[in-house]
Amino acid sequence: MSYTQLTKEQRYQIYALLKIGHSQAEIAGVIGSHKSTISRELRRNRGQKGYRPRQAHFKALNRHRHRRIRILQETWDTIEAKLRLDWSPEQISGWLRKNQIIRVSHEWIYQHVLADKWTGGTLYRHLRCQKKRRKRYGGYERRGQLPNRVSIEKRPSIVEQRQRLGDWEVDTIVGKRHHQAIVTLVERKSRFALLRKVEQRNADQVCKTIIDLLQPVADRLHTLTADNGKEFAEHEKIAQELKTEFFFAHPYAAWERGSNENMNGLIRQYIPKKRDFISVDETEVELVMDRLNNRPRKCLGFMSPLDIFFDQSVALQS
Repeated sequence: MSYTQLTKEQRYQIYALLKIGHSQAEIAGVIGSHKSTISRELRRNRGQKGYRPRQAHFKALNRHRHRRIRILQETWDTIEAKLRLDWSPEQISGWLRKNQIIRVSHEWIYQHVLADKWTGGTLYRHLRCQKKRRKRYGGYERRGQLPNRVSIEKRPSIVEQRQRLGDWEVDTIVGKRHHQAIVTLVERKSRFALLRKVEQRNADQVCKTIIDLLQPVADRLHTLTADNGKEFAEHEKIAQELKTEFFFAHPYAAWERGSNENMNGLIRQYIPKKRDFISVDETEVELVMDRLNNRPRKCLGFMSPLDIFFDQSVALQS
């Protein structure tokens, strides 16, 4: 098995799994890597205070050397246009390689953005904000238990494989002072997202919103997976109305809903955590949804979620 460079997100995931006592083999299984990759990562990128993801990523990038190549101005013009559409440097690099047979590494694009910032440019404002998250201890115990919830352990194994369209993850994100919320739905195979603002993050409004969002794509719906928030108390009604199965992840296991966690982070690029959602209208939410669904993704071979989700050549498995 060839060695694949780990991403910053994977390094934070390794750190979290180590902290709660998982073995290297178990961590490799969770992040989809070989156990030798984890062993090499911990050996080469550990600091004096142990393994820390931010330090590990910095060390890995410094170790990696890139060849300097001459890049035409018209290529930089294309890169800057894609940056202003909020594409990440990695997405731009992959798209150029696939569609224009031009090789420009994502790190080289980051350097270009940094140089632009030093000269007063604004390209950096289109980059996703990388902010370390703090773990909330004891949160789920305070939220209580939902009746009749079905554990993710009983979810069909095919869901984990991402081989079919129709397996969704659902969550909510809140703004400053927890006024109002946005319901986020992500389809696991295509990473296609559905978003809608709710005035209150309560079970009734969240239930109605999930049903309204998913009914138009009911032919691409097999399962739903959520965390243990009280806003999903109407899970049985949702499952009945949509004729689907509803499952709940384990507490403190955000990686079991990795697609949704990643999507929520992408949304925060447009709607920061400190922003009061009272100022967020439906037009803005739809714009964010459109931007995210039209971005090329590395995990999709640099196709967009929209391409995958509505590609009629993709077989829908029952």
